[in-house]
Amino acid sequence: MRNKLICLSLGSIFLFANCSNEPKENTSSASSWISPEAGTSVNLGDSVNLELSLNAKADSIVYFADGVKLQKLVGEKPVSVPTNQLPLGIKSITAKIYRGNAEPEEISTNIVVKSTLVPQKFNFTVQQTLKHDTSSYTQGLEFHNGFLYESDGLLGESSMRKTDPATGKILQITKVRDELFSEGITIVGDKILMLTYQNNLNLEFDLNSFKLLREFQGQYQREGWGLCNDGKVIYSTNGSNSIFILNKDTYMQEGSIEVYDDNGPVNELNELEFINGRIFANIYNSNRIVMIDPVNGQVTGELDLTNLYPDSDRTMKDFDGFVLNGIAWDSKGKRLFVTGKKWDKLFQIKLSPQ
Repeated sequence: MRNKLICLSLGSIFLFANCSNEPKENTSSASSWISPEAGTSVNLGDSVNLELSLNAKADSIVYFADGVKLQKLVGEKPVSVPTNQLPLGIKSITAKIYRGNAEPEEISTNIVVKSTLVPQKFNFTVQQTLKHDTSSYTQGLEFHNGFLYESDGLLGESSMRKTDPATGKILQITKVRDELFSEGITIVGDKILMLTYQNNLNLEFDLNSFKLLREFQGQYQREGWGLCNDGKVIYSTNGSNSIFILNKDTYMQEGSIEVYDDNGPVNELNELEFINGRIFANIYNSNRIVMIDPVNGQVTGELDLTNLYPDSDRTMKDFDGFVLNGIAWDSKGKRLFVTGKKWDKLFQIKLSPQ
């Protein structure tokens, strides 16, 4: 009897061992991406192939780009999705894999959406040459109800001012405290919003009295450069190729776009102006203005102002920082104004495509 029990026990162990060696689905390791590999470059408008290596059979898969749903698939087949509706830049591609009532498995990769569009080149003609105060290190420039509003930078010299564009005369000015470096401005309703350079402080002024209403911390720790708005949202720059989209009432960030032309990211985006559906941006330390599609960040046009005011003609030419900076648009009169830091001239120009 004892021998039979020993044999039975050994047989059970042998049977158990054989069962444990049978192949079964591996659910311990995560699924992974076959395509696209992280960092894959895709031209805007081209399709990207999405394919997974799954650790277990899936009921359905939902794909997202930066949290926005791209496509839902029943089953596991690869899918090709277009990129024409995606903003440019680095996009996180996420797959949510559903199996029964279990929590979905989530895996991510990324792609870089680039532009192949060659920007339309524009010529310019000078329609008027007006006076500009050489004490102003121009940071932001706005045209509103017949007047120019300008933020003037540099530590200890920063101010907000209202001027008569016909004469350059300062009609109203308020000093910004010495430890702040004024940057871009935009007019929203009856207020003026001003950025500061490296203080992570935003200033809000009353449009009519220029009274400082409040100072408040920026939502994110970054430099302040340029501002504009389209009546619905505010656009802000920090010297990179990013434009941040802010709520016009709360000034809280709601999104962002990355700016690319056919050569890659366009950095040092500075002073901004919204004109006829495009964001016009000075490129700092250059004579170049680019026109940007606010939906996807694509540079659709560009303007070279090298010959507008040659260095040899400028009265203030002993400092490299006295560069082109300042774009203002008179939407009623259809007039475009440009100037530079401490320039003695403000130019009204008209653009024409090459």
